[in-house]
Parts: sequence; structure tokens; C-alpha cells
Amino acid sequence: MGEISFDDFLNVDIRVGTVTRAEPFPEARKPAIKLWIDFGGELGVKKSSAQITVHYTPEGLIGRQVMAVVNFPPRQIGPMRSEVLVLGFSDADGAIVLARPDQPVPAGSRMH
Repeated sequence: MGEISFDDFLNVDIRVGTVTRAEPFPEARKPAIKLWIDFGGELGVKKSSAQITVHYTPEGLIGRQVMAVVNFPPRQIGPMRSEVLVLGFSDADGAIVLARPDQPVPAGSRMH
């Protein structure tokens, strides 16, 4: 990976939101879950699709804080328009583990 400038990093808007709704996404090519994430204030609720079915169920995601890039352009994923990119890491088997703060923070908090 090449280096980026600090200004490049500042252009990526990563915020914390709380999952308020989650549903299976059977129309997706790879197993995924539809998420509605409340970022509070000016951002409000945004939709996303995440390939996180190995470690998470829709019911278990409600109320969970997640981190997401909120300033990418929306992407059409099957019949759903994804508005944010939820962040995670691959475990040893390649399944996604969500990135999230280890303490509760206010909705919409920006990553520093």
C-alpha cells in the first residue's frame, strides 16, 4: 500500500451509528444483511448492506454501534441502494468482524 497524506485521511468521513433495523438480504449475490443505521443529527438514518452473516444475525445487530464511511457516493446493490460503507476486518477464515468503539459514544461521532 502506498502512503497517503494526512489531508487524504481527513477527507474520509468515518462515523459511529447505531443499528436500528436489520433484515436478511436474500437478493444479494453473497449472503448479506440489510442495515438501517442511525447516525443522529444531520446525517440521520442511512441504509447499508453488509456481508456479515457468519458472525451476526439481524436480531443480534439491533442496538449495536458500528463504524461506517458516510461520504462515499451511494451504490446500488441488487434492489437496495447502500448509502454508507460499514467497516470491519476479516477473521482468520475471511469472515467479517465489525469495527466498533469499545465504549459507547454519541451517534454521529467522527473518528479521529
